[in-house]
Amino acid sequence: MAEVSNKQVILREYVTGFPKESDLYVNSTATIKLKLSEPEHEGSSNKLVLVKNLYLSCDPYQRLLMERIEGYSSQPNSSFTPGSPIFGYGVAKVLDSGHPDLKAGDLVWGTTYWEEYSRIPAPEGLIKIQHTHDVPLSYYTGILGMPGLTAYVGFYEICSPKKGEHVFISAAAGAVGQLVGQFAKLMGCYVVGSAGSKEKVDLLKNKLGFDEAFNYKEEADLNAAFKRYFPEGIDIYFENVGGKMLEAVLLNMRVHGRIAACGMISQYNLDHAEGVTNLMHLVYKRIRLHGFSVSDHYHLHPKFMEFMLPYIRQGKIVYVEDIVEGLESGPRALVGLFKGLNFGKQVVDISA
Repeated sequence: MAEVSNKQVILREYVTGFPKESDLYVNSTATIKLKLSEPEHEGSSNKLVLVKNLYLSCDPYQRLLMERIEGYSSQPNSSFTPGSPIFGYGVAKVLDSGHPDLKAGDLVWGTTYWEEYSRIPAPEGLIKIQHTHDVPLSYYTGILGMPGLTAYVGFYEICSPKKGEHVFISAAAGAVGQLVGQFAKLMGCYVVGSAGSKEKVDLLKNKLGFDEAFNYKEEADLNAAFKRYFPEGIDIYFENVGGKMLEAVLLNMRVHGRIAACGMISQYNLDHAEGVTNLMHLVYKRIRLHGFSVSDHYHLHPKFMEFMLPYIRQGKIVYVEDIVEGLESGPRALVGLFKGLNFGKQVVDISA
């Protein structure tokens, strides 16, 4: 059986502090067979799937997997392995399958490896795409994939929004935040987002329909900023940042407010995580702070698709992607997330 080249993105060593492009490298010497062997097809306990990866998703949680960690269970391993390909969410085409529910030609999204071709040993986490040509396939790394489902679950299932409520979203121009803001506007809420550049603030206000937005880097006093944008307080906070942002939000939450803790990107590159003050406001104001992982909610994906697809087709929800071409561009794109270099959902296109 002939082998073909299989370019890969490899983690060099475990990372401390801010990741650098040099922490990752592209291996051009690996090879792979593009067909499973007969025993791999016939083994009763073997459900290998061989895929051609098409789009790879750059997500902030991947920074957590660049260091030796324990107890982080939303991925198949507790962390990346130095010397091996990194992994993450992606879109792929099945080339060969030992799994009864997947066949050659199927399109899937789920966890795969950062390489041209992958042998996936536990494909139960792959979700088959019923692809329609009016929706870009790359959307399954974002609005129709993990980030979209994250936004849907965090806002609707956890925050239980009501019309007219006041909603704040940090990292609002990212893959998840841009959707939460649009969901909130569809509910008739007042929506404010924070981002890290003037261009992103303009995106939130002029394209995504936020009522207000601000550049957190230009706010010396976040508490004062919240008093300005939310004089009556915040009902819902969709938390993507943590640290000083969370501290200031707690001072400005309303009674019975809800916080969906999706991520805390301000903490990912610190050697020692920051503590958070103002936590007694959780008690004073009877605030519900709920951390969640989208992996607990995959059963809602069909319901989510029924909700989301009509809005996309009607143009009532828009999605901004930042797509780079080729595996060689992957390390820079992934590391760029932590410098705020992405403009929308960061995707690596390796479909060619």
